[in-house]
Amino acid sequence: MSTKGYRLTAATGIHKGDREYQQDQVALLSHPRITGCVLGVVADGMGGRSGGRKASDQVMMTAKQLFERYSPDHDDASHLLKQIVDEAHLVIKLTAISSEQEPHSTVAAFLINPSGDCHWVHAGDSRIYYFHGGSLVKRTLDHSYVQTLVDAGQITEEEANVHPQSNILMGCLGAEDEPPATLHYVQQLRPGDVLMACSDGVWHYFSHNELGSVLSSLSPREASEFLIEKARSRGRGGGDNLSLVIVKLEPLA
Repeated sequence: MSTKGYRLTAATGIHKGDREYQQDQVALLSHPRITGCVLGVVADGMGGRSGGRKASDQVMMTAKQLFERYSPDHDDASHLLKQIVDEAHLVIKLTAISSEQEPHSTVAAFLINPSGDCHWVHAGDSRIYYFHGGSLVKRTLDHSYVQTLVDAGQITEEEANVHPQSNILMGCLGAEDEPPATLHYVQQLRPGDVLMACSDGVWHYFSHNELGSVLSSLSPREASEFLIEKARSRGRGGGDNLSLVIVKLEPLA
């Protein structure tokens, strides 16, 4: 897909890892009417076999329905992303009432407009990474207990990765409280940029430098296969579900 000064190449990857069942969901959506408008979404469901999958399914359904109605010329992308979080949260809570389960989900979603601006939102510990030429430009900060310790200067990022309470979230979709929804805006993407949204089953096993190197040197399809295979190997039989979506901006020939 080519757009303003670059072409988009993309891939998704998903694997159940060492878990018995898959609760992650991932989607890469091209707008049904507008070339160069894409939405990438990762949702990591929690709450038992069917509960977690129901929650991540609701995130995907909500994102698809709202994105199909979106118009880059008339609608605000950040508002759309916040709406996806709020509406999916509400539907997941209603699912919990009707099914007597406790479904929850994270979300990490980025939207690229045809004009080259990019917007993203996340809730929980699924992440979005933004690289240029292999160097990290920005990433999301998890809504997690260990991130609060990092923010307070009590532990390092490296220590957070191996902290025994690294799985405790401070907010997500489907919980009693309103979900956190941290938004970010990139005014203009350019050739050499790479965006990746992924669940913690992926990012947990890589440094920023490793991710940047893989994403800059491999195609999105090759990178997604490599990262899943390497994360599974480093998980040593105890790995989580893995899901990721990669979009790469390559210069026009």
